[in-house]
Amino acid sequence: MEHAKIAVAGASGLIGSALVRSLRGDGHEVVRLVRHEPRGGDEVRWDPERQTVDAAGLSGCDVVVNLAGAGVGDKRWTPEYKRLIRDSRVLGTATLAEAAASLPEPPRVFVNGSAIGYYGDTGDRITDESAPPGDGFLPSVCEEWEEAAAPVREAGVRTVFVRTGLVVASGGGAWGRLFPLFKAGLGGRLGNGRQYWSYIALHDEVAAIRHLIDREDLSGPFNLTAPEPLTNQEITEAMGRVLHRPTPFPVPAAVLRTVLGEMAGDVLGSQRVVPARLLESGFAFAFPGIEDTIRAAE
Repeated sequence: MEHAKIAVAGASGLIGSALVRSLRGDGHEVVRLVRHEPRGGDEVRWDPERQTVDAAGLSGCDVVVNLAGAGVGDKRWTPEYKRLIRDSRVLGTATLAEAAASLPEPPRVFVNGSAIGYYGDTGDRITDESAPPGDGFLPSVCEEWEEAAAPVREAGVRTVFVRTGLVVASGGGAWGRLFPLFKAGLGGRLGNGRQYWSYIALHDEVAAIRHLIDREDLSGPFNLTAPEPLTNQEITEAMGRVLHRPTPFPVPAAVLRTVLGEMAGDVLGSQRVVPARLLESGFAFAFPGIEDTIRAAE
């Protein structure tokens, strides 16, 4: 892609901040959507919960990337926090989709965040983008999240949904909590360890989003996960090997349920999700294996 103007919502998050750095490093103009009063020409004011955005600030954008949403693992799932998880995604997406669709010149592509939580617990079944949504809180959130982009899709804008797995990074997300535990020698499998985890290196996450922006023939859902998901036990052993630490402390399922509440069901659930459409499109992973992925994240 030649020089482009790209708006990014969720630009302060783990993935968003890495994406902004990558795009600016290659000379693209990036506009960050922020909740505070803009401090410069590269910021545009929005409030996803109140469904307001300075649409004029999106004028001239070739691409809109929406990665905004309250962290799923940041707090215990009280009814209030579950509502925030949903509203921050669904209302934010609807706000941006409607604003982008109403522009005199809409963007060429709208990339919207989503998650492999869309599929629910898939056990040991290999799951690609053709699978239907699962049952439960996260699948219902992901369904609504994607449906909220309807205005921009119906306006004829190429729309892409990035169903992201567990992003391996030391600076945030679920893995950001795991690294200190393992480095302290306190890491261990969760529950029986047989549940599949579908992970992706932060580098590959950003590269995949950029690949999907660039390829004008690609639209719809894409799983952003490494090609071969592993069980929690296998990942635990890999963390121990790479970090040179023992992993002696399994965390019983009952303890997880006590500590995490409803969210424990997703930590203990199994998702063997593969990036079928991404691989079909010719995307090459820089870190397809778990040990290289962990080393890259340290």
